[in-house]
Amino acid sequence: MSECTHDCSTCGESCSSRQTAQDAISKELTNHHNNIKRVIGVVSGKGGVGKSMVTSLLAVEMARRGFRCGIIDADITGPSIPKAFGIKEKATGDENFLMPPVTKSGIPVMSVNLLLEDETDPVVWRGPVLAGVVKQFWKDVVYGEVDYMFVDMPPGTGDVPLTVYQSLPIDGIIIVTSPQDLVSMIVGKAIKMAKLMNVPVIGLVENFAYALCPDCGKKIEVFGKSHLEETAATFRLPMLARLPIDTKLAALVDEGRIEEASVPELKAALDLLTQLAK
Repeated sequence: MSECTHDCSTCGESCSSRQTAQDAISKELTNHHNNIKRVIGVVSGKGGVGKSMVTSLLAVEMARRGFRCGIIDADITGPSIPKAFGIKEKATGDENFLMPPVTKSGIPVMSVNLLLEDETDPVVWRGPVLAGVVKQFWKDVVYGEVDYMFVDMPPGTGDVPLTVYQSLPIDGIIIVTSPQDLVSMIVGKAIKMAKLMNVPVIGLVENFAYALCPDCGKKIEVFGKSHLEETAATFRLPMLARLPIDTKLAALVDEGRIEEASVPELKAALDLLTQLAK
């Protein structure tokens, strides 16, 4: 280890001084209308692994268990949560607060698409602006009583994930991955970033794990052999779920009817989240 300069911004070491500095980062306070008990981040090392779908399903299934859930779509440049729930109306508000639309099952959702005139308009903003929007979603939106706030984070380890880790009181993250070997390497980066920021990793969810043969029911590993078990063992993390390729689920998401979906493979993840309430 090199001699400490006491400037963590220029140092790559994960020492006690850095950990103390991360602990000292002041979290943003939400507004007085909210009572948000737990904040769960859903992250991925790269895009296209189904992170937003897993976020939506976790909120839907936990709501079915009787918990009040909300979703913050922090993937500002690639928002997809409103489409999964079929939300068409925009967020409303005044000079002080924003009121988010609520899904059919009562889940308040905040996303940049609910502020744009046209949901297909690109969000061409620089990092600091994107980070500022995430903070506003936390501070200026009225969610009310929430047992579990799920934060759909952008992929990778850039400005916005860093802002979420530093500004929101994250209780833990769930990492979504897919079977490819390359993705396993990228997942390691996401895990190490979370540990660097002193955020607990709840476990791993593997999407696109296999397809079921419609004739014999055999599991076909379309994207090759899963590396979930060895990745989980390497980082000493629980495997929460292996989700199959499900065309019916994909159709429900495309049609904005994800609240009609049921995914029994998520039971272990839901049980673990439920334990947090105790």
